[in-house]
Amino acid sequence: MSIKNLDGERFAEMISQGASHLSNNAKMVDALNVFPVPDGDTGTNMNLSMTSGAKEVHKNVQAHIGKVGTALSRGLLMGARGNSGVILSQLFRGFSKSIEGKSTITAKDFAQALQTGVDTAYKAVMKPVEGTILTVAKDAARKAVSEAKNEDDLIKLMEAILDEAKASLNRTPDLLPVLKEVGVVDSGGQGLVLVYEGFLAELKGEKVPGTPMALPSMNDLVNAEHHKNVHAHINTEDIEFGYCTEFMVRFEDGKKVFSEDQFRNDLSKFGDSLLVISDDEVAKIHIHAEHPGEVLSYGQKYGSLISMKIENMREQHSSLVGESAKAQPSKPKKQKEKYGIITVSMGSGIADLFKSIGAHEVIEGGQTMNPSTEDIVSAIEKVNAENIIILPNNSNIVMAARQAASVVEENVLVIPSKTVPQGMSALLSFNPGVKPEENEEVMTEALGNVKSGQVTYAVRDTQIDGMDISKNDFMGILNGKIVTKDKVQVQAALNLLKEMISEEDDILTILYGSESSDEEVSELVKQVETIFSDIEVEVHNGKQPLYSYIFSVE
Repeated sequence: MSIKNLDGERFAEMISQGASHLSNNAKMVDALNVFPVPDGDTGTNMNLSMTSGAKEVHKNVQAHIGKVGTALSRGLLMGARGNSGVILSQLFRGFSKSIEGKSTITAKDFAQALQTGVDTAYKAVMKPVEGTILTVAKDAARKAVSEAKNEDDLIKLMEAILDEAKASLNRTPDLLPVLKEVGVVDSGGQGLVLVYEGFLAELKGEKVPGTPMALPSMNDLVNAEHHKNVHAHINTEDIEFGYCTEFMVRFEDGKKVFSEDQFRNDLSKFGDSLLVISDDEVAKIHIHAEHPGEVLSYGQKYGSLISMKIENMREQHSSLVGESAKAQPSKPKKQKEKYGIITVSMGSGIADLFKSIGAHEVIEGGQTMNPSTEDIVSAIEKVNAENIIILPNNSNIVMAARQAASVVEENVLVIPSKTVPQGMSALLSFNPGVKPEENEEVMTEALGNVKSGQVTYAVRDTQIDGMDISKNDFMGILNGKIVTKDKVQVQAALNLLKEMISEEDDILTILYGSESSDEEVSELVKQVETIFSDIEVEVHNGKQPLYSYIFSVE
């Protein structure tokens, strides 16, 4: 059996198998986390990202492979979570761009598309690190281009790609010493290998082990999150634009020339919660409008309408909350505020603290669950401001925040906070009376004015940075590095604080987690005040999971 040309329908099945195989092994990928902390989430992030891409493909299966690739790129873009998910979305964004005008592709086309994906991903990462998913993708693509010069069978080409991806994965510990020290390969690279294994299985007419991934309906992505937010937080009479309108425009010759910026600006006059995603052939639109017919008529100026869906949000809301559905008069569109600040945090206490010092919207997320590009876009829409400032508060969310900023019309500034203490320090330096670029400079500078510490437990035995760590040991993490451990949680916290606090420091803020007892917190504070008599101590119940204590020292 050999395959010389690949069409959209078969490629869609490859995506489905790749996503399914990754989904079935996501926990294994999570377990490859270098640190033995309980929040390894690379597999989870890649799985959710790839699943989002597969869902979009499932809704757009057709023979034209370029159009299937475009659907994959759209789904991955909005579903991307964490650094690994964003990089995966960029790999397939470049891949899809390379094949967008082709109805079928050859082995050479497939190889070149992989290379274009690698080029795109490397450009998207500010400081590429070798020994990661980027390296595995790069080595596999280079092998593909070389093999395709003499090999026209896509099955044999994919076998060579997979072999090289596995070999590259096994070399990652030689490029990143910490991987070798801990005894694992790169988790993101492993996730990509799983996707490629699914691709090959489909080309060979086989099935990878495990239950195939269920592909939900069109409502599962935007609508599930959208409906949850609407019904939970507003009354029926407060819905300003009553029809959730989703549709796609397939561009046609002889129609109005498409400009995404102009299109978005014109559509914004019809309602709110506007999202426009486009490529060279199609635009996908989501908007809340009072007169959806006017929106559709405007869309027709650019081409034919496809995949239309209009839902009466007032009726849906009334049904869910037990009210009788009745027409509501439209209200004037709310004027945008000058600034809107969005933060990400895990724990209701930390969320309340952020809101008390100026955050307008707090996205649930952080350890174990990174918000997607689409989650962040939804938050941007909710704050309704001309200038949006995002504080990710996690190094694994910064890329998704930047990706969200690239698909909305508002001016979005991402302050690359990597911890909750950094986010609080940046937020406290915000000045609503100055220009956005001034706030960006000052808030970014504030990230370096605080030291961040965390206490959590080890989920496995390991050795890292010359330290032997046993399962269930309590670890003190300072600015992302494990610096101390102990069998007793309070002692681990005190040991960490001894590493953090110097004579120049004035304030210690303690955020204790959901599993820390009041008695233990009192004992910790008592000892801190005895050991560090000159420092001011503030204590808040952060209610965060997994991390018993988060410390901020300034």
